[in-house]
Amino acid sequence: MDQIVSIMPCLDMRDGRVVKGVHFVDIADAGDPVECARAYCAAGADELALLDITATVENRATLHDVVRRVAAACIVPFTVGGGIRDVASAAAVLEAGADKVSTSSAAFRRPEVIAEMIREFGPGRVTVAIDVDVNPALPSGYEVYIDGGRTATGADAVEWAKKVRGFGVETILPTSKAGDGARTGYDLPVIRAIHEACPDAAVVASGGAGKMEHFLEAAQAGAGVLLAASVFHFHLIDIPELKSYLRANGVNVKQ
Repeated sequence: MDQIVSIMPCLDMRDGRVVKGVHFVDIADAGDPVECARAYCAAGADELALLDITATVENRATLHDVVRRVAAACIVPFTVGGGIRDVASAAAVLEAGADKVSTSSAAFRRPEVIAEMIREFGPGRVTVAIDVDVNPALPSGYEVYIDGGRTATGADAVEWAKKVRGFGVETILPTSKAGDGARTGYDLPVIRAIHEACPDAAVVASGGAGKMEHFLEAAQAGAGVLLAASVFHFHLIDIPELKSYLRANGVNVKQ
């Protein structure tokens, strides 16, 4: 496998703490974000994501103090999402120490914000996240959800991914609502479909990792970044062992 694959732990944040849910609900505490960031960097994470899971629905900005503290502890590229609705909110997060921003609901509601952010910060610093769920009535079989997975849009997820790529976005992050926190495996058809529709974009596999085979399957489906939360937070899988397993199975994992 030629593509270099990165491992990306995700810190889902609420009220300044790392939390983890199942299907975007049933939220449980998983620790202090700075301690988590330090531990993941020491363990060999290639990137880190921090998602303020209630910023959008509470109509507020991301917790900049948390971003600042995590950035100070982090030695790998660090993406922040949640409450990123325009150039100003993205700039505030980048100034607080993030390397990249991720936008989802605001980008869907006002797609021109994607072009504005790319113009201001460059394509390498803007990720578009797409929460998806199965809808057989749509051409791809997947529907876009917004507001932290709460609101169905009626839009086809793969068609939206193609539009996103058309703005110049280099990283697309689809999260399966059905798979989130369930540890039953990534949603491989949606990863494969977005990878095939946007072959020159990095697709982040997100939602559902439960065992090492799931990471391998996602890489084989075309994911360039393998994101997970609960399996890392609760030490069901540790990053050094995961990287060794992937390399042994032909995946070109980032050193």
